[in-house]
Amino acid sequence: MNTEIKTKRKSQFNKKNLLTVAIIIILYVVITILVENDILNRQYKSLLVPMGINIILAVSLNLTTGFLGELSLGHAGFMAIGAYTGALFTLNVNMPEPVEFLIGIILGGIVAAIFGVLIGVPVLRLKGDYLAIVTLAFGEIIRSIINFFQFTGGAMGLSKIPRYSTYTWVYVILVITILVIANLVKSRHGRAITSIRENYIAAESIGIKVSKYKIMAFVIAAFFAGVAGVLYGHNLSILKPADFDYNKSIEILVIVVLGGMGSIRGSIISAIVLTILPEMLRAADDFRMLLYAIVLIVMMLFNSSGIRTKLEESGKLPKFSSPIKGKAK
Repeated sequence: MNTEIKTKRKSQFNKKNLLTVAIIIILYVVITILVENDILNRQYKSLLVPMGINIILAVSLNLTTGFLGELSLGHAGFMAIGAYTGALFTLNVNMPEPVEFLIGIILGGIVAAIFGVLIGVPVLRLKGDYLAIVTLAFGEIIRSIINFFQFTGGAMGLSKIPRYSTYTWVYVILVITILVIANLVKSRHGRAITSIRENYIAAESIGIKVSKYKIMAFVIAAFFAGVAGVLYGHNLSILKPADFDYNKSIEILVIVVLGGMGSIRGSIISAIVLTILPEMLRAADDFRMLLYAIVLIVMMLFNSSGIRTKLEESGKLPKFSSPIKGKAK
């Protein structure tokens, strides 16, 4: 009986994986057709890479803020570390483009993850507002350090960074990010992380190593923020410390909150909407940011009201904000 259940579950798992792979491939083919046949205008083509970068940042921050339940405002700091690491590498080596860029991406993620460990070990002992303030300070310290050193270009920043970031690179890394974090959340480690969010004391009382899982989530989020930073630098071709101030961290947090804390699907949709929205409002000129703010307020009111819940329960709206429930074993 148990063997039959396991076989059935394995079959369902394989079918689900095949369906996911098929959707990923079809979506990529559709985007390629739209780009190659000039169906998308130049304005929207230029948004494909930033959109992917924002999704990576939002999904990675959601691991810390949504699933772990710790408010971090230093995501832009990890992004800056990755961006400058990757840019300095590609500017100072001479290798074939794909190899050079791939190594730059990995280096950017690893260095950001190292800083995630260095900051996470002492900082994650704090909670709530204290943690938010310290991580915000970390981001500003990183920006000030980058602004001070000459090899980073100082206040002038780095320029002439090769434009290696294409929508293909971003799409592949985006898919990897989503798959890694989604599978982590559904795993034993993910359930442990979520249990810490639900009840810190209860999780600790049943033997879950709270500090270990906090640092794990923090480091993984830092790694992918660093990777997003590398993609960001090689898309703009220029980096300045001002690009990574606290406003950037808050912008990423807004995407996460808007999409739903603990919802990967919500983060993806929210990142797409908030990337496209400013461009759609560009024709409004002076009223652009006002309209943008009004739309954000309306969306937040919609999220917090009972309307969304009723629509989700009726099946008219997909459940974007559905934190993983369950106990770690």
